[in-house]
Amino acid sequence: MNILITGICGFVGSTLARRLLEMRADLAIAGMDNLIRPGSEIHRETLRSLGIRLVHGDIRSASDFEGLPKLDYVIDAAALPSVLAGVDGETSSRQLMEHNLLGTINILERCKRDSAGFILFNTSRVYSIPPLTALPLGVDAEAYVPDFGRIAIAGMSRQGLDERFSTNPPLSLYGASKLTSEILALEYGSSFGFPVWSNRCGVLAGGGQLGRPDQGVFSYWIHGWRERRPLRYVGFDGQGHQVRDCLHPRDMAGLLLKQMDCTGNDKRRVQNLSGGMASATSLAQLSRWCEGRLGKHSVAGDATSRPHDVPWLVLDSSLATAQWGWKPQTPKEDIFEEIARHAEAHPDWLSRSSPGSGAR
Repeated sequence: MNILITGICGFVGSTLARRLLEMRADLAIAGMDNLIRPGSEIHRETLRSLGIRLVHGDIRSASDFEGLPKLDYVIDAAALPSVLAGVDGETSSRQLMEHNLLGTINILERCKRDSAGFILFNTSRVYSIPPLTALPLGVDAEAYVPDFGRIAIAGMSRQGLDERFSTNPPLSLYGASKLTSEILALEYGSSFGFPVWSNRCGVLAGGGQLGRPDQGVFSYWIHGWRERRPLRYVGFDGQGHQVRDCLHPRDMAGLLLKQMDCTGNDKRRVQNLSGGMASATSLAQLSRWCEGRLGKHSVAGDATSRPHDVPWLVLDSSLATAQWGWKPQTPKEDIFEEIARHAEAHPDWLSRSSPGSGAR
């Protein structure tokens, strides 16, 4: 099976490439990356040593797909993955749409040509912001906890948000670009007869992630704590009670193989993938873990609101479990420990990897 992974030199793409080859020796993997993000070069030699063909290309350029062999599947792990993209002054709204939307169109056109399947790495940020910011919340053990007894919202339960939760705007420009990519992909697949899967992921995290505070927050926080960088709880009550889930990307590899092998039409094409409630962690709780593992450090509080932030967002992956028997394998404590060990082994990691943006 010939597979192309876009954004392969990013954390998600490189992790999945290695894990997929461990699980299936018959895969022929090629990768495309524009290498614009500092840190992307770090993964290049490792991937080459595994026999992966690397193409220095940009998904925004249709001609960069020329010269590739006939493809059986494309796994899209390339994106501007920040919820602040397009509004933070670092990237323009046009750049965001060119990366996340035009890039998707170019990939889909190649899939159409080769009758290749398409797997989109999507995001939890396709879910509507207003109902999340309006949740009735309490605080327990330094974390926001929804008052589920007062919540009657379609697609939300004590297990988190499922695929029925509203995707009505506002979502952020980033969320809108990813939701539009999903819709386009499903339409292309239906119109031209190739399989499409959209996996809406929670926060992806692990050792070697190219950390930024607006993207790989778990990685950034642990690296920043070890380096004794200034850290701030931003927004809400300024005490770090906001909660997200986390998932190691290697835990998705088995599911991707099942999706690529699937020939039937009995599966729903869109599903959540996350660590769920078992991985739900507030920044304050993460700080307590960091203190126990890495020593004391002070964190400032800033209650100033920031665009598109939400106080609580945990995905329910029950559909993926029902359809594929999938469950996350790596506990959050193991993810945190892996990041901490990486931080100790690479003390300048944030300086090498934080500026800019690109592959996930």
